Amino acid sequence: MKESKEQAKKIIGLFPELLGVGGIQEAGRLTAGALDRIVRSHDNWVTSFQSINDGPGDHEFEIAEQHVSLRGFNRSKVRFVGSALGQSGKGARVVLAAHPYLALPATWMKSLSPQLKTIVMSHGVEVWNPLPRLRRRALLSADLVLAPSSDTAQKLAQIQGVPPANIRELAWPLNPDFLKMADNPAGLSLPKNFPEGRVILTVGRWAASERYKGVDDLIKAVAQLQTKFPGLCLAAVGDGDDLPRLEKIASDLGVSESIRFLTNLSREEIAACYARSEIFALPSTGEGFGLVFLEAMAFAKPLIGAARGGITDIIENRVNGLLVPAGDLRSLVEALAEILENESLRMELGRRGAENVRHRYSFDVFVDNLERIIEECGLDSAVPG
Repeated sequence: MKESKEQAKKIIGLFPELLGVGGIQEAGRLTAGALDRIVRSHDNWVTSFQSINDGPGDHEFEIAEQHVSLRGFNRSKVRFVGSALGQSGKGARVVLAAHPYLALPATWMKSLSPQLKTIVMSHGVEVWNPLPRLRRRALLSADLVLAPSSDTAQKLAQIQGVPPANIRELAWPLNPDFLKMADNPAGLSLPKNFPEGRVILTVGRWAASERYKGVDDLIKAVAQLQTKFPGLCLAAVGDGDDLPRLEKIASDLGVSESIRFLTNLSREEIAACYARSEIFALPSTGEGFGLVFLEAMAFAKPLIGAARGGITDIIENRVNGLLVPAGDLRSLVEALAEILENESLRMELGRRGAENVRHRYSFDVFVDNLERIIEECGLDSAVPG
């Protein structure tokens, strides 16, 4: 047994955060879970995951019926990098940096152990502008760079200068645990202050730094639509430092009673919000992908999104939702009105979306695609024969 451990080959995952709330955190958990499943099918391979922003010490989370272990470093860059460098010579073969900002420590690891293959994952908006020189150089030195959408892949090539031959598109999957809730919505309980009547749902992080999410436009749209659709409400799930501004917009427009900001919800309560709403809308102009759209599709909800960024990979116009020009309030109002007044359109868009997410964005598909990428970095060739 001791000899087997000494000879084990290792995939190291460097993550910004795995235990928190948000799209990057969820993408990280799904990636860690997929890597954990992959190594189980290859003899003598192990994983080692570390997160710079999670609390100190060893932790565990569950995803896809798997228990995944990690070590957190409580925002200590020195200890995080020191640990990563310390692992570079202990059977490590592949290092996956789960954010472009972590490409630099991956590069340092490779300088100590040239046999290492490095993979860097991008998410979206963080690569839409040129990275600082050192981070960009580290990104360009990676063996492979992953993009969750065709738009992000294009920006990696055009803005960061990553050779197209080194870019692989890898769409995020729907969390299989969330899919189980979608398949049994009757067992879900709504939060107490969820609105009655017809509900448009949006989900995100409402931060001043992410005003591109477009919640202010959704509030304005509801104000314009209430005459035509009495009782129409917007449920905005999420928290952030921009909430006071958004609440003031609702107050100034006289629609405070129709706009519900729902914070600190459990995953089950969020799932219940999807189940109870009629439409999911997020007219964001800064999404590299958009996991929340997959969650809405799981519950067969028609989608409305801006025709910009990674959203255009997820929403097929008039197939599973409607795309509107970025920042165009009038078009957003018209799209919402069309779906609200046309039940057959709502049902058809939702049905197609539910089928799409279960086939194209399943966790099993994600695992298979990620395994092929890992194999490009020599996983099979490095396994003892």
